[in-house]
Parts: sequence; C-alpha cells; structure tokens
Amino acid sequence: MPLTLNRRFSSHLGVLAMALNPRDRRRSRDNLRIAFPDLDETGIRRLLRANAKHLGALAAEVAWLGHASAEDVLDLCASTGIDHLWRAIETGPGVVLITAHCGNWEVLNAWLGASGIPMTIAVRDIYDPRLDTMATGLRKRFGPEVVPRGSKAGRHLMSALAHRRVIGLLIDQDIRDIPGVFVPFFGRPAWTPSGAASLALHHRSPVVPAFCHRRSDGRFGVDVHPPLPLPTSGSKEDMITELTATATAAIERQIRSHPAQWVWMHRRWRTQPPYPPA
Repeated sequence: MPLTLNRRFSSHLGVLAMALNPRDRRRSRDNLRIAFPDLDETGIRRLLRANAKHLGALAAEVAWLGHASAEDVLDLCASTGIDHLWRAIETGPGVVLITAHCGNWEVLNAWLGASGIPMTIAVRDIYDPRLDTMATGLRKRFGPEVVPRGSKAGRHLMSALAHRRVIGLLIDQDIRDIPGVFVPFFGRPAWTPSGAASLALHHRSPVVPAFCHRRSDGRFGVDVHPPLPLPTSGSKEDMITELTATATAAIERQIRSHPAQWVWMHRRWRTQPPYPPA
C-alpha cells in the first residue's frame, strides 16, 4: 500500500493494540501522570490515543523503509540545523550524536545515512534472531555501520570516533546491564546510559542532539541541535553525570514539544536510588 494509506490503517491498529494491552496502557497512563502532573484525565486520554496512533504509524513507516529509496527518505524529511553536524564532523575528533525514542528514530537513522553522514550506531540485540537480522539489514540499508551492544561495543565505537565517524546512541531508556548514572528526567531520578558521555569526554568529541518528529503534513522534521557544552572540571564521574544530565534535558525538551511521540509504555523510572552505579 502507499505509505499514506498504510499509515492510516496502521494507526487504527495501534489504537486497537493499545486497547487490548491493559499493562502497557496502564504504564503509559502512569508515566504521563508523572511527566505532566497538571494534565487532567481528559488530556491524558487524548494523549494516550494520539500516542497509540503514532506508534501504529511508526510500524508502517519502518516497513516502508525496507523498500524505499534514499531519495524517498530525503523527500520524506525536512531538516534544520544539519550544518551543526557537518561542522562538528570537521572539528572532531568524531561526533557523538545522542537521540531518543522520539518521533521515528529509524527514519532519523535512514535520513542521516541517505544524507551522507558517516554513521556508526549501537543497538541492542532483538530476542528473535530472525527479527534481529531483519532489523540490522534495515538499519544498514542507507549506509550506517551497526555495532551490537555488549562487551566489544566500546572498542568498536572508540575506533569509529578515531576514524572521524558519527556514533549514534539512544540514551532515553532504563537499561540495567550497561553503565549508567542517575539524572533528572521530568523531575524524577532516572537511570540513564552514560556511555555517550563517557566516550565524548574521553575523546573530547562534540555531542550533538538530533531528533525526528512527525509533522501534521505527513512529513518528518529532522532537527539537529548545536553541540552540548562539555564539562571541563570535576572528577571523571561528576563530568559524566553532568554531561548525561545535559543530554537528558535536551531529550526532555523534545518530548515536551511532541508529547504524543515518545514510548510512554517504557518503564523509564523503574530503577531508583540507591541502585549502585555500574
């Protein structure tokens, strides 16, 4: 089906899927209440429905990426701030691009590759090897190099920075089996991956936030922001925490701008102090 029709069909499936999944619906509602305590029940329900439609449409777009051309991807997106990324690549050494599960992060990866950005992205393995193979092929389709998270990921990512590549990292989820720190997220401590900050500080690489949000006209807006300030004083642990907090604040601003386009069913505040730092 054409992407427009497929989106419309899949968005209704998303609403149905959320209605049939009380656990995710309850978790999404609880998280929205944490993030937006002043929002009334009507507003919460409206956001829940919009979020379900967004996630359904997202699935259709990921399927579309499997046969879209690079020109199709470029035409689907309107970008702002891409010069920030090119300047950061020129100054180097390498660039750490941080993003989140906002809008359509797979479209963002495809657009960056189609735009000629030398990307290396770190991803988690999918539980089903067949799906993992399919997802890896999709993510590599427009040029990015894919590095599975694990014991060897750090070495691969450091090599990518040394070769002046852009490493892309999603840092908005509570993942217990990788290094992390507690930083504020919507006013509550959230266990947050710290690898992006650690790599950036080790190499003194620019940290550039970039996000992809759904627009009302059916296209995507890709917004690349100026590099975040790198801490210059304090212990290594303090600087990693400070930079992770700054990056997380950029993610929170993006979510507040497009609140229906984040993965609200994720257990973002699952881990709370005094969970020991990894």
